[in-house]
Amino acid sequence: MADLNLTPNLDRPDDFYAALIAAHDGLSDDESAALNARLILILANQVGNTETLTAALQAAAKAPEGAAA
Repeated sequence: MADLNLTPNLDRPDDFYAALIAAHDGLSDDESAALNARLILILANQVGNTETLTAALQAAAKAPEGAAA
């Protein structure tokens, strides 16, 4: 399994969170889910490594609800 960096690593996490919330503002549940899916695919493409992405999926599936990882 690929080594994942699960330590907080965003340079400005509050700014990103605010932008993420703003991107969802006014969207229906379906539109919000579609936005999340597009974002995931864009970020997966940026990572570009199936082993790393699979490890991230596994880590996310194990994380308690409400936890980042």
